[in-house]
Amino acid sequence: MKNQVVTIDGIDKTILKYLMQDARTSILGIAREIGISGAAIHQRLRKLESSGLISGSKLLINPKVLGYNTTAFVGVHLDNASKFSSAIKRLKEIPEVVESHYTTGNWSIFIKLLCKNNTHLMKVLNEEIQFIKGVARTETFISLDQQIDRQLKL
Repeated sequence: MKNQVVTIDGIDKTILKYLMQDARTSILGIAREIGISGAAIHQRLRKLESSGLISGSKLLINPKVLGYNTTAFVGVHLDNASKFSSAIKRLKEIPEVVESHYTTGNWSIFIKLLCKNNTHLMKVLNEEIQFIKGVARTETFISLDQQIDRQLKL
């Protein structure tokens, strides 16, 4: 049933809104707010997880507090489409790469990097990414500021 369109009702939406705002919100607190039992909420959450709508919960770290002040997006051009899998495998080994997307358009792969500064970014690009077999060239965009960071609205 995973990745099929799932229909949710108002109670599901309310539960999800609380948990999307803060995944550590108490289930009993939500139950009191909306007037159903904690067991009913747990049952609904299990149903939503098994449907694939909820794919997990995670603690978010602010990278800037750890000194990662440069966010960059890099379009990766491959010399041959057959190198995609091996390039992705190698990109997964680079800790600064936090996202990758297989895209249409100018690039084969579009990645997001978190680095401490521009020097660190240049080192990752020049000594790691551009040395991956199959990478013909890269195109880098440095983010000056993130204005929007949100999930899909329910």
